[in-house]
Order: sequence, then structure tokens, then C-alpha cells
Amino acid sequence: MIREFTGDGDRLDTLLSKDGEISRSRAAALIKEGCVTVDGKIADKPSLKTNPGAMIVLTMPELKPAKAEAQDIPLEILYQDAHLAVVVKPCGMVVHPAAGNDDGTLVNALLYHLDSLSGIGGEMRPGIVHRLDKDTSGLMLVAKDDAAHAALSDQLANREMEKHYRAMVYGKMKEPNGEIEKPIGRSKNDRKKMAVDENGRWAKTEWKVLKEFSDRTLLDVHIITGRTHQIRVHMSSMGHPVLGDVLYGHKRMPSAERLMLHAYSLAFTHPVTGERMQFFAPCPFAEE
Repeated sequence: MIREFTGDGDRLDTLLSKDGEISRSRAAALIKEGCVTVDGKIADKPSLKTNPGAMIVLTMPELKPAKAEAQDIPLEILYQDAHLAVVVKPCGMVVHPAAGNDDGTLVNALLYHLDSLSGIGGEMRPGIVHRLDKDTSGLMLVAKDDAAHAALSDQLANREMEKHYRAMVYGKMKEPNGEIEKPIGRSKNDRKKMAVDENGRWAKTEWKVLKEFSDRTLLDVHIITGRTHQIRVHMSSMGHPVLGDVLYGHKRMPSAERLMLHAYSLAFTHPVTGERMQFFAPCPFAEE
């Protein structure tokens, strides 16, 4: 599919995403793939300033069928319509196929249970708007068409989507609530881990005590940003790692049968109806 635009002085990626058909991040990816020309010449820089009146052509690549296979895996679907679905991912399930996890993933289950998925996520990640770690359970939002995917991705990027988690952490908190605002980047000592790093990306987490026990505390955690392993890194940096966390925990913590982190609530604006929607998934490891 070919789409034409007229330069207006904005960045190239901004211009291509203005009509809401694709997100700015998707526009940037297409530009880098050589899918965009400006006045007949390939432009590969998303930050390129477009001259007013310039002729811009975007050639959308044809979607290839997903390579992941549909599998009849049990999946709790809380809601679905023609544009999106809200599902509950169980602990231990990988979100999308990758090396070492070719099947048994959430994507395999989605391909079986849903009648369509957005192609924006690519062949192995169709419909995936955001992710959860393998051992984190809870709510996930899935797009069933490209326009919905682009709109929901923009809500996520603009922090218009509200996500709360339940986390059982080690020890007792000194205050009933608080916030952690520390940048997060890839660990320099272990590439599998993230770490608080002054050169990392800004990250903010808000927390509130729900229930205290002798050696642990149940928290409501609201993430303002969505960095990789954000809750786990931030809580560990406070000396209160999430129970069951083999990456960021320590030997003094009491044992746990799983990572005690669960995506409990999710609120967003429906990309077509404009309705504000909110969903809840009861926490499987704690009664409040």
C-alpha cells in the first residue's frame, strides 16, 4: 500500500503518524527500513525536518502471515470486540516466540482463541501492544487491527494508559506510600539484568502499602513509565526486592513459589468508541 503526504516542517516520523493510522515508533521503524521517500529520494532518518510542500511517499510493506502457530492453550479472555482484547497471562508463560521458546507462548494462544490480530507487532508478535515478563502474571492488552494498535501504542507512549500491579516485597516499608524516581539502563555487569544507572532512561514508580506481614509487605504499585524490569529493579534498589525474584533478590529473602508480581488493573481509552475502560484481575498470591 502506498500513502502520500505533504511536508509541513515537522519531523518525518511525526508527519507520518499524524493521522493516527500508525504510531510514531512504527513510522520511525518504516523510515529506517527504507520505506519512505522525500521528493523521490529515500529518507532513512526519522528526525529529518520536512520542507513545506515536499512530496513524501510511504510504501507500506506487505504483511507476512505470522510464523507462530495457533495452539489450543487455555487462556482467560476478560473482554474482546472487533478492535481489541484484554486477556490474563498466567505466570510462567512467555509472551511471544523467541529462541528457546518456539511455542506455548501467549501469541500461540492468541492465534487460536482470537479471530484476528494486528500485524504491526511483526510476524512473531502480532497484536502485542505491551509486554509482561515470563514470570509476571496478569492483564495484557491485545490489538486486533492496525489502527487500534497504533492508537493504543500512542496511549502507552504518552502515559495515558494506567497500570497497577500487586507486588509482595521483602521486609516492611518505612512509610505507607512513596515513589521511586531513578533512571534504569542495561547492567554493565550482567547483560541479562537491568540496573539503576544515571545514564539510563528516566523511570518512575509509585507504591502504596496494602497489607503488612512479619517479613513481607503487599504493595499496590503504579508504574508511570514502562521500563524493562522496572518494578523489580526499583524495589530491589530500595532494599525490598519482589519475593521469588531470582535476578534481583538475595538469599536472606523468604522462599516463594513464584515471582510475586501481578498486573492487577489496566485502564485505557477505547481507540474507536472513546470510552474509558478499566479491567481487574484478582491477585493469585494474596488476599487483600
